[in-house]
Amino acid sequence: MESGKNVRITLVRSPIATPARHRKTLAGLGLRRMNQTVERSATPALMGMVAQIGYMLKCEEF
Repeated sequence: MESGKNVRITLVRSPIATPARHRKTLAGLGLRRMNQTVERSATPALMGMVAQIGYMLKCEEF
């Protein structure tokens, strides 16, 4: 995804029993609860965070 675009990120898997670093990444994205959705700009830093914990997220461009 290119910079300047927006992404909608949804938490679809529980962070229970995941590494502490992954839980901190979730907090950095602003996700706290299951099925919570946030909208962010698709910066390289954000996309790196999404790539790190992609197994817990659903990410769609809009």
